[in-house]
Amino acid sequence: MHNYAPLDNPVWHALQTTHKAFAQGTDRVQRYPADTLQFVGCADPLHADLNEILPWTAVGEKMLMIGELPALPSNWALVRQLDCIQMVCDEKTPLASPDVVPLENVEEMLTLINLVQPGFFYKHTPLLGAYYGIYQEGQLVAIAGERTKISGLIEVSAVCTHPAFTGRGYAQQLVAHIVNKQVTAGNALYLHFLTNNDRARKVYERLGFRDRRAIVFWEIVRNM
Repeated sequence: MHNYAPLDNPVWHALQTTHKAFAQGTDRVQRYPADTLQFVGCADPLHADLNEILPWTAVGEKMLMIGELPALPSNWALVRQLDCIQMVCDEKTPLASPDVVPLENVEEMLTLINLVQPGFFYKHTPLLGAYYGIYQEGQLVAIAGERTKISGLIEVSAVCTHPAFTGRGYAQQLVAHIVNKQVTAGNALYLHFLTNNDRARKVYERLGFRDRRAIVFWEIVRNM
């Protein structure tokens, strides 16, 4: 039986467990490296002082917090609030994934993701976990991979398809591949999507994902 409680504060728990080697910051506020993931997590989010992370940030840098947001010091500002649904899955799916291949070309990944989901993928993001894709006539047209990782829990992320190739089930194949691989290894999966993304919800529900909770991504910026 998996313990999903850490998913209420996933960034912090990832940086304390599987992704501890990526952690930058203090014993109360930590982040991923800027060229890997713009995420910050806090041991006690509602009472955290984000200025503890100043030595590891730059003026003008935008970052994301998931879950609770602390009171922002005067030199930080809220940019936007992204209302999301968090889903989990702990069973394999019978859906096939015949065209999925591991990805190694970071530039290809960056080009596709920045076309579809700009601002959430960086040069060293692929170091966080395995990424997979589908090619058509030599062109990478769909991608999905593993982002934050907590002991026994793997986040599915970067699920995107080139606009010219949507509607062909590629996202479903990719996520199915990750689910089956990780469940076989004894892990459970989690993911996030915007509350108004009904198309994504239908794909994930077909694969056996179920709602865990509503959760907010807070985009904040250090302005001085």
